[in-house]
Amino acid sequence: MTASLLADLAARLPALRLLTEPSDLEHYGRDWTRRWTPAPLGIALPASVEEVQGIVRWANEKGVALVPSGGRTGLSGGAVAANGELVLSLERMNRVLGFDAVDRTLTVQAGISLQAVHDAARTHDLIYPVDFAARGSCSIGGNIATNAGGIRVIRYGNTREWIAGLTVVAGNGELLELNRGLIKNSSGYDLRQLMIGSEGTLGMVVEATLKLTDPPPPSQVMLLALPDMAALMQVFALFRATLQLQAFEFFTDVALRHVLAHGAQRAIDGDYPYYVVTEFDANEEAALAAFEHGAEHGWISDGVIAQSEAQAAALWRLREGITESLAPHRPYKNDISLRISVLPAFLQEIQALLAQEYPQAEVVWFGHIGDGNLHINVLKPEGLSDADFIAQCEHVTKLLAATLQRHGGSISAEHGIGLVKKPYLGSTRSEAEIALMRGVKGVFDPKGLMNPGKVF
Repeated sequence: MTASLLADLAARLPALRLLTEPSDLEHYGRDWTRRWTPAPLGIALPASVEEVQGIVRWANEKGVALVPSGGRTGLSGGAVAANGELVLSLERMNRVLGFDAVDRTLTVQAGISLQAVHDAARTHDLIYPVDFAARGSCSIGGNIATNAGGIRVIRYGNTREWIAGLTVVAGNGELLELNRGLIKNSSGYDLRQLMIGSEGTLGMVVEATLKLTDPPPPSQVMLLALPDMAALMQVFALFRATLQLQAFEFFTDVALRHVLAHGAQRAIDGDYPYYVVTEFDANEEAALAAFEHGAEHGWISDGVIAQSEAQAAALWRLREGITESLAPHRPYKNDISLRISVLPAFLQEIQALLAQEYPQAEVVWFGHIGDGNLHINVLKPEGLSDADFIAQCEHVTKLLAATLQRHGGSISAEHGIGLVKKPYLGSTRSEAEIALMRGVKGVFDPKGLMNPGKVF
């Protein structure tokens, strides 16, 4: 049956590259969650929009489910193919298609990496400001599918703010050109924004027109050591009031320990429970004054300010290297968000919850405190089976979701719902909202073939 289906697809699109080797099925059939055994029908690697349309039309005729695939760096199971789906990888569609100097836009194929977009923007003395540690391996299409945020949301916002237009292959194979780069467009519903964050459940993003902007002024990077979690919000308020922040990231001593073991260099002597990496428009006098003020009030225990680009990169590595350093431990991850104003009350409550529910597991915190996005990573204790570990974590996630609901937060900040967070969607969205979401999917994907089983 599998061979017959793929033979039919190959005959329909003779130039299409198809992979069926077991190693390829495993590689392309999973993402960073590593919780599901990959079992795709095959891997299709189209090289053009026309081939994507051909695949989608064929899938509709044959009733074959499709899973879009970018860099597969997501943490919610959104790119997992475990039930005989055809993986549609856009990695060959990775080119810059055009630059418009007047509009200050860059049009790219969806498979291009975020790093390549950054590089292309710099050749025109501009920047694409969305940024995060996986920039070298994640794809623009995946960023759009999850409305990715990252380390500079406090200054520039999420991916959503930087998408001027999209080309999308809908669930029936129809090609949609959404917004076409317009700055103002009040002609009905903005389907571009509906596609952003839809996790490939409504259609396949194949091209995107990205907004670019001027590079920021020269910046400085500072690492701060803090005595307790309460100081996080006090230092954030202090620095936001006195400096033009580009980023404000925190991590714990546990996270630092893993990054140092992974090859990073210690920048502050001594051990402290919490750390902050912050980047701001260069103003050393104001930064040192803020530091002294925080130290006088007992909010800051120690700190260092980078004196070169190399030192700045070394400080940033302490934050950006966390995910990679934890990967060998196969952590269970929660990616949550709240309004900044409710963070202090939530943090106090959730700390107690995690201490009670994970008495033996190592819990690693880090995240984007400046935009209310926290990452909670639980490392599996030795001797505990995978099944028991996941069961324990899902029990705690249910409690976490209820806590988030009370505080008006979200169970997924920037990695989507996928498979992992699907049971907890109701903590973030009302029944009426979810019913409308299902209705929207039915319109765009009437046969339910676009990344089925994800979100709801």
